[in-house]
Amino acid sequence: MAALLVAVCALAQTPQEFKAAYDRQVAAVGNSGLGVKGILESWNAAFPDDTTMLECCFTYFLTKGREVVIEPRAGKKYLGKAPAFTFKDTTGTDVFFYEIPVYDDALFTRSQECITRAIKLAPDNLGYRFDEVAALLDYERESPDMAAAALIETIEYNYNAKPSWNASGGILSQEDFRQGIMEYCYMFFQLGTPSGYENFKLISETMLRYEPKDTGFIDNIGAYWQIYKKDYKKATKFYKKALKINPEDYPALTNLRIINKITKK
Repeated sequence: MAALLVAVCALAQTPQEFKAAYDRQVAAVGNSGLGVKGILESWNAAFPDDTTMLECCFTYFLTKGREVVIEPRAGKKYLGKAPAFTFKDTTGTDVFFYEIPVYDDALFTRSQECITRAIKLAPDNLGYRFDEVAALLDYERESPDMAAAALIETIEYNYNAKPSWNASGGILSQEDFRQGIMEYCYMFFQLGTPSGYENFKLISETMLRYEPKDTGFIDNIGAYWQIYKKDYKKATKFYKKALKINPEDYPALTNLRIINKITKK
């Protein structure tokens, strides 16, 4: 196997040929399996500024450094996820067990170094930026402050540099960018932790500095006050603001009905 890998790497002359060799090996053994590191090292030696190689290295170190452990947590949800299984203790009380990602810090750091360099070399590749945010979210778990900072940096870059976004060779629109930010907002919200909620609000507020009439992010602020803070007066203020912009805004109309039912009890 080792001799075959040496031969394959020796034959590779272009980034595309290294990528093909990498894809074949990953298909056979997985992202961090036997032989993948050797291909990446040869690829890096030949083309150190190839951003595709850097993304593959990011994936290798991230996968290599990640494991999943099963641990008990209080509550029927943890970080927005259902338990892997539930047992009853000797008193008959449910004990919830969850799959928890755990990282080797040194390998995670190497993965971040790779994706950071890829972003520096190709700042308009939105896929690399979202790769970074997704990894940080998984790594930080309850307190995703670094993930939020990376996402806010991407928002600032979008409006200040006005990039031509791309990912995986395709051109992305501003609506693609907006939708991606909104999806990450949802992930922060779903964590159900104080830091998750606060960063959800911070990211939404950052978007509203540039897009003050975007009802989706206005609704997000309403949801923060409604769900996390239980301040229905402030939540109502933001939902009504959204309805002034779009009288048919479904989330605002729906949540106002919910608030009305709660406050009338």
